[in-house]
Amino acid sequence: MPLCFIEPADAIRVIADSVGREARRQLLGELVRAWVDEIPERELDGHYAKAVADLDEHDLSMLAAWHASLEVGQPIANREFLVNVFPTLGENRREALKIAAGFRGEEAFDAGIAEDQALDTVLPRLSRDRAMELAEECIELYLWDRLGSDN
Repeated sequence: MPLCFIEPADAIRVIADSVGREARRQLLGELVRAWVDEIPERELDGHYAKAVADLDEHDLSMLAAWHASLEVGQPIANREFLVNVFPTLGENRREALKIAAGFRGEEAFDAGIAEDQALDTVLPRLSRDRAMELAEECIELYLWDRLGSDN
């Protein structure tokens, strides 16, 4: 359902301010995934390295376990290994970045600092089409939130 009277980025912000905590967490996850989808191929390595640099040991272990599912060798839960193996992931590079960036987003969300910063950083970088898709997903989250989720 297109919103004709408001820009998609503004609709996303309004919805983010209108939903409960769990819906905001999910909205932030969708925002991260939309941002990764918009990153040019040549910039993926740099963004992945930045995302992995900020992960704690638990998140590094989780990311290494995901790498293990791809059978890219014996993964090691350290930054150097994960960054070095990233170019070999082929079509799975975006998914790896979504996971790593999602871990960072979760930590920031739990600390209460992620929402406004993520919206301010990511929304201007999305294409209009991707922002429209994200706005539609946000409307679904809004309805889910308002129709009785446990928030």
